[in-house]
Amino acid sequence: CETCGKEEAKYRCPRCMKYSCSLLCVKKHKLALSCNGVRDKTAFVSVNEFTDLNLLSDYRFLEDVGRTADAAARHCLVHSPATKRLLYCLRNKARGCNIELKTLPIGFTKRRENSTTFNSVENKFYWHLKLIFPHCHAEYTLKGVPDDKTLADILKPYIDPVESDPVVCQRLKIYTASPQSDVRILMKIENRNRNSIR
Repeated sequence: CETCGKEEAKYRCPRCMKYSCSLLCVKKHKLALSCNGVRDKTAFVSVNEFTDLNLLSDYRFLEDVGRTADAAARHCLVHSPATKRLLYCLRNKARGCNIELKTLPIGFTKRRENSTTFNSVENKFYWHLKLIFPHCHAEYTLKGVPDDKTLADILKPYIDPVESDPVVCQRLKIYTASPQSDVRILMKIENRNRNSIR
């Protein structure tokens, strides 16, 4: 057993391939490694290890994907005139502000979670933002961020040593302790070539 090291292993985790001897050790290993115990259907398998079972698994996975895509295409929101009108309006407003707005198809999790809106009275976008702090493995989601708010103001509650929340400040210690000039802000660009210089 790779958890307790005392008993003979009886079970193997489909996710991380760790051996366990009992239910207690299985639960301990899941807690220690944050493992959910569900086999990763998209995990890489080398040609030497590829068997008929892997082929069958891949085939079933592709069937599941096809079923999910078909269900998403049949979803009532896809064909709703109100949804199409809202999306068309949002794209037109973005184009007017020199923003190339791209949207994912209905059924995608990011599309469902996105709360970006355009306020026609104030004539401004309210963006759905995701802040990722890679050195602390932390992510924060912000909703309704006005387009005239600066990046410095957006980041103040997170990395400013004085104005940030104590819990957040502790979690992002590496950022709050560093001088503001050392903190680099990178924005992800979608649909770029892998070897792109930018």
